[in-house]
Amino acid sequence: MSEHRTLLTCGEHAVLVEVADLDDVLALAQAIREAVAAGSAGLTGVVDVVPAARTVLVVVQHDAAIAPVRQALRVLPAAPPSDLPAGGDVTEILVQYDGPDLDEVAALTGLSVQEVIAAHTGRDWRVAFGGFAPGFAYLMGGDPRLEVPRRSEPRTSVPGGSVALAGEFSAIYPRSSPGGWQLIGRTDTVLFDPDRESPALLQSGGAVRFVATAGASDGC
Repeated sequence: MSEHRTLLTCGEHAVLVEVADLDDVLALAQAIREAVAAGSAGLTGVVDVVPAARTVLVVVQHDAAIAPVRQALRVLPAAPPSDLPAGGDVTEILVQYDGPDLDEVAALTGLSVQEVIAAHTGRDWRVAFGGFAPGFAYLMGGDPRLEVPRRSEPRTSVPGGSVALAGEFSAIYPRSSPGGWQLIGRTDTVLFDPDRESPALLQSGGAVRFVATAGASDGC
């Protein structure tokens, strides 16, 4: 894990921290949240922490907080990410494993369709960061055997609720949109609801457990 950070002012109320890789992102985002919760000096003005693939956006309440936040971020230790949240903090997602790319994923990985399903449901995934659409979340920490490339030709329309794989990540499309991920299943879970207290169901640092529904192996 690298300690390299580049701090950039982002508008009048945010600091963008560039780091080396996703491990650094998760470690730093967690450290910032813990420091804010503890009332650490310099970070009391922070109102939001937004991780991405290689950056962490730190949003402050007013422009006067920018300078102390920058100073605090320069020296804040980034401890390794903690273990996945336990029990009640894990969001279970029921999945019908009948996606159009399920057979292709099996061929790419050398697994059977049943083994792909078992690998996808066999361990909890960590919510790393949000994606291109409201409610879309990049999930990491799954079985490494499921690492597959994106499709060579993206689809112009992927149905909402599609469960997918690409690279080291899994994800769920919250609504119909173009996409190039490998589709292995579908869920009725609502990923984004503006009327909920927290509109996005999956939050960075949380965990997801995929559960195969009855008939999940019908496509075998």
